[in-house]
Amino acid sequence: MNDQETKLQEIKDKVLAFARERDWEQFHSPKNLSMAISAEAAELMEHFLWGSPEQSRADMQVPKIRAQVEEELADVLIFAIEFANMTGIDLSAAIASKIQRNAEKYPVEKARGRSDKYTDL
Repeated sequence: MNDQETKLQEIKDKVLAFARERDWEQFHSPKNLSMAISAEAAELMEHFLWGSPEQSRADMQVPKIRAQVEEELADVLIFAIEFANMTGIDLSAAIASKIQRNAEKYPVEKARGRSDKYTDL
């Protein structure tokens, strides 16, 4: 599988099949999945804790660190996809809608090159 050739629905189906094969859907409430996403995101952040932004970029060039980070990122995404599966959220539609709302909050002419919150632009 790779990003260029794999459809999101294929990934959603694989994640759902994995959970169903193990009878894990019973544990996958929105509450539990949202907490799992947060826990895995914290594990992802832990790889970069106390380092500088420059160090975080350098770390991503170290194969061992990169592999660990890829696993944590995959965990975050798997739980997010399972959340979408369990709640019936269409991820593509949700992402498209959010990008549109963000474009309205952060117009290019005001936000380009700035990290300010939209209320401060």
